[in-house]
Formats: sequence, C-alpha cells, structure tokens
Amino acid sequence: MLISQDRESIDPGKARVVEHWTSVRRADAIPRDLVIDPRGLGYMPHPNGVLVPYGHEVAAETPAREATPWPFGKPSGGGGGDATGPAISAMNPAPGATIGVAYTFSATVTDPSGVQSVSFKVQKGSGLAQSFAATQTSQDIWTVSLQGFTDGDWSWQVVAKDAAGKGGNSSSSSWVNFSVNTATGGAGGGKGAVTVTNAAWPGGGNVQMAAGRIYFDMPTNKRLTRWAGYVCSGTVASDGAADRSLIITAAHCVYDDANKAFARNVMFILDQDATSGSGTDLNCGNDPLGCWVPDFGVVDNNWTTMTFPNNVAWDYAFHVVPKSGAHTPGFLKNTSDDLEVAAGAMTVIFGAVVVDDKTTSGPTSPDFTAALGYSYSEAPNFMQCAEKMTTMEAVNWWLPSCGLSGGASGGPWLQPVSTGDGPIILVNSWGYTSRPGMAGPKLVGTSASCVFAQAQTRSPLELNNNLVANRP
Repeated sequence: MLISQDRESIDPGKARVVEHWTSVRRADAIPRDLVIDPRGLGYMPHPNGVLVPYGHEVAAETPAREATPWPFGKPSGGGGGDATGPAISAMNPAPGATIGVAYTFSATVTDPSGVQSVSFKVQKGSGLAQSFAATQTSQDIWTVSLQGFTDGDWSWQVVAKDAAGKGGNSSSSSWVNFSVNTATGGAGGGKGAVTVTNAAWPGGGNVQMAAGRIYFDMPTNKRLTRWAGYVCSGTVASDGAADRSLIITAAHCVYDDANKAFARNVMFILDQDATSGSGTDLNCGNDPLGCWVPDFGVVDNNWTTMTFPNNVAWDYAFHVVPKSGAHTPGFLKNTSDDLEVAAGAMTVIFGAVVVDDKTTSGPTSPDFTAALGYSYSEAPNFMQCAEKMTTMEAVNWWLPSCGLSGGASGGPWLQPVSTGDGPIILVNSWGYTSRPGMAGPKLVGTSASCVFAQAQTRSPLELNNNLVANRP
C-alpha cells in the first residue's frame, strides 16, 4: 500500500492550496481521463481533440475527433472549401414509428470538416418545438434520451452544424412524424427501454451533495520538474472514522502511474451544480458548501508499479480529509468543517452486485446502473449516464452506451439508481477510442476493501514513511 502526504501542514498549507488555483491555473486545468486504442495503448484525451500518448511515445493512429468516446466540444476539423452542411440519415424513431413514455433518439450525422454540434427538435402536434443538444456516442451517431412523452401525434427534426471555417455550415433534416402510446410503447420505446447516454442528473439523493470536483496538479515529465493542473470527480464515502472523512475516486486522479508521483495541490469542491457563480470558477465562496483540501491519498501498490492500461484492475483510490482545518466555507451558513457532516456520505459496497441480468430491461432491471460525474465541458452541471450494466473482460464492469465527457473520471456508479442514494459500487475509470462506453474496476473480490480500510485508520508514516519523506 502506498500513500502520499501533502507538503504543507493543515491550516496555512491548505489555505495556500486554495490560493494556488489562480484564474490562469483554472483555465489551464484539463480533464484527466484515460482511453485505450484498438492496439491496447493508453492515451489521455485533451480538450483540443488531441490524444496524448500515456506511458509511451506512440502517436494515436486515428484522429481524436473519430476516436474518443468522450466528447470535449468542438472537434478538430478544417474548412477549406467546404460550403455544405452535414449529411443527416438513419433517424430513429423512423417515420410512422410508435414509442412509449421514454425513448433514445438517434441519427447519423457526417461531414468531411467534422461535426461541431447536433440538436434534436421535438414537438407535439402543432405545439411549441423543444430543442435538445445531442451527444456523439460513436463516430457518426448522435443521441438524446428523452422521457415524459404523452399520447398523441409528434414529430422531430435534426439540426447540425459542421466545423468548417467562417462559422461553419448548417443543415436540417425534414420533420419526421411519429406517435406516442404510453400504454404499449413500441420497439425501443416504453419506460423500461430508457438508456441515458449523457444527461444532467435530475437532482436529489445523497449523491447530489456528496459528489464534487477534484482539482489537482500532476507532473508532465519523469524528472518531476514540470506540473500541470487536472480535474476529476469524487464522492464522500461513509467511513465511520472519528478523525477523518474519505473521498472515493479513481487512482489515476490520485497517483500518476506514468511519471510515478502523487497529486499535489488537491482541492475538492462539493455540489458545484448548485453554484451561484458562472460555471467552474473555483470561487469557493459561491459554491454551497465551499472547498476542502485533503491531507493525503491512498492507492494500491499495483497501480503504482505498473502503467495504464496494465493496471486498470486497481483504478480506485481514496483522499483523506481531516475533520477540521481543511475547509473554506461556501455561501450556506453554519456549514460544518467536518466534510462528512456537511455533505453527508454514501455507502461503498465491496460485495456482489447485479450484472448481465436477463429477466427485465431498463430502469426496472436490478442491474440498471448510473455513472455520474462533473463533465468539464458541461460545467457546472452534474451529469449522468445510465443503463443495464455488463462485464468488460475479467476486471471491469461496463456501461456500453455511456457518453460522459472529460472530467467525470472518479465519479460514482450507483446501483440501484432511482433514489440517488446508492450505494456506490465502483467509479468511472476508462473508455475505448473506437467506441462509446465507460469501464469501472470491480471492487468485489479485489484489494479495494483493504485500500479503504487503510485510508480509514492509518497515518502516512504508518503506511509508507519512505515515500512521504521522498515526495517532491
């Protein structure tokens, strides 16, 4: 078991961590997300669409616009002489289809200059049309999961814009008519068929208050002479300890396995979805509960001695926050300095979960699972994907349609989902460059419960005195 301790002591040191996050550093921080290409090589997607080699020097073999399953906004693309808007096809629901109270709308959208944005307009009869931003869930397929339909005649349209120069070119599909029957639904319809690829969490439950953003620095070279700012997600975990609170997150948000160093200048911002500020501004005072600065992080040795993706089985970790002296208040008055008291906490289970259930479908299925996190491109919204959970090889669970964007790494997976109370069964870990989906490392039958127990009870010196002493 390895551990890292922040350089500075609790009160003045933690104040300096908060001050560290200047406007320049805030602007430069990027999501720390990891993906695997078809050759089995690891990459870190950057917001500009570039896939940066992780732990090796082999360039990505496909453009990041086509590769990454987690969109970051405007994709790379040229313009040149392109004067034609995107091509739109394979609209689902198709003309004449019947759906139920909920449905995942999809369309294939292509353009040689890259697709910048896609929205779906939906209206009932001749009523007011509502527009919904679509998410790119694979190379050319864009989707939106909608619910709340009522019986009657409806129609929908796709509006797309490309990434060509001078503002891009736009195109719109014809309106497609469909009907809604909430009693019977249709193929892919009905409440039970809902798959959420990337949507705002509707609010409520313990997870709304217990989850937040984690900001931190990690090295960009093996000599540890250059550091950069990153962002992940994490959740306050119920721990039963009298002297500390724990934040569960991904190991790649705590320890840099490529350059072999723990994160520093770590800051945790709770419930930023309810900020009174503008987006992710890191002003602790305009967030409901303010900010906390952890003392140290705990990861499994196997995460540190190997490099992604060989260590994906151990991509879980905990930050340890002291009960006092680590808190910068937010706008809610009389908030406790004890993180677990202020935010509440969620149970983490290390036992069996439900997976690959064949008896029921959709949200009523016992293996229906939600992955949540603070996607950087959606700031300050708290986002989710949700569907039936399956298995990815031996060490990971898998949500095959998940389209959460960068910054969601380390966010919690909840099963059951409905109340937002969990329990947490694992955390967001990695995706593929060639298809949508999100993987998370299994907590059952692994060292995760041991890592949790060490974080609950041990001090840095008890766990690894040499590493603490040698920390840069």
